[in-house]
Amino acid sequence: MSQKRISEVKTSQRESGQEQISGFLAGFLFLGGLLLGSVAGAGAMLLMAPQSGKKTRKQILRRGQKVRKQTAKTVKHTVEQVQEHAQDVLDDQKERWEPVIEAGKTAVHKA
Repeated sequence: MSQKRISEVKTSQRESGQEQISGFLAGFLFLGGLLLGSVAGAGAMLLMAPQSGKKTRKQILRRGQKVRKQTAKTVKHTVEQVQEHAQDVLDDQKERWEPVIEAGKTAVHKA
């Protein structure tokens, strides 16, 4: 395989892997923004509710703890998904590059 062709394959594979990761991260950021917006909306709703300040503070505290637990679960799950996705991309790239690496080794040993 010529140097030029190897370079083209490298560029194509690198771009493909980056597109997969960047699309996944964009989705992750969108979900993060959605979660943040819903928390802000819930907080504003509680602050505007016609009830005593003591009761409102207790509600805010309870909901804050609930949101914190849910967020921790969501982040943990998302991190696991990102790790799995990254491992899949890495494995795919290893499979794609193995023939090129073997061809390079063969060429070096013949020289």
